[in-house]
Amino acid sequence: MPMIDVYTPDDLFPTDADQQLATDLTFAVLRAEGHTEPVIGAFFTENTAAFVHRLPQVTTAANPTARAVRVQVITPPDSLDREGQRQLTREATQIVTDLVGEGGVQVWVIISEAAEGGWGLFGTAFGKPEFAALAAKAAAAREG
Repeated sequence: MPMIDVYTPDDLFPTDADQQLATDLTFAVLRAEGHTEPVIGAFFTENTAAFVHRLPQVTTAANPTARAVRVQVITPPDSLDREGQRQLTREATQIVTDLVGEGGVQVWVIISEAAEGGWGLFGTAFGKPEFAALAAKAAAAREG
């Protein structure tokens, strides 16, 4: 159940692109975590949020009007192994560049992991035991 933030110049993506961007990035993160799409259901998609922050200007030290996007993903503890991090970085970069089209864009993908117990959900500070219980409950619901 990651949280996704996309920071982009306000004119870089088509005006109606936010929902598709959020959906594509959500599934990219879930795949990188090892969830296969037939198994991904409401439990995961309803608890993964993506926020698209359209900024009036993005700047770097060398370019005051940079065409750059930052995709920041925060995951619960131990959600991504090293290959999952690589996969997510590749997919997120491709999703953004496909959406931008010609003209190019620099994509930064920042992956952070919440501290154990540092993930709040349903009024509870979640750690590995709480996430394991949620996953077991979701698996039981799928089977039952």
